[in-house]
Amino acid sequence: QVQLVESGGGLVQPGVSLRLSCTASRNSFEIYAMGWVLQAPGKQRELVAVISSNDRIHYADSVQGRFVISRDNAKNTIYLQMDSLRPEDTAVYYCNADQVFRLSYVGDSGSWGQGTQVTGSS
Repeated sequence: QVQLVESGGGLVQPGVSLRLSCTASRNSFEIYAMGWVLQAPGKQRELVAVISSNDRIHYADSVQGRFVISRDNAKNTIYLQMDSLRPEDTAVYYCNADQVFRLSYVGDSGSWGQGTQVTGSS
């Protein structure tokens, strides 16, 4: 499977921004879609945003207008720009790479990053 390495999480005050990064290994030719999935303690995983190799994009309603997903094909990297962070955004964010473009989280598939903690708290 593709190996994914994440970075960019942290603790910030509500209203501040973060940018997450996820870099795939060199065999990323197998990837059709990459995205971000969050998991809060005790809760189900939830799709945040996904982008396909041909720039099809989908966002969860809760982050529409606040978060932006983007890709840099030359670096095999995707980003999640997170603006106007709220306490309810607090979760572990996992990078995912898959051969299927999904509109919601339906179960573990594809490759996964190690997760990065995002905390929006005063």
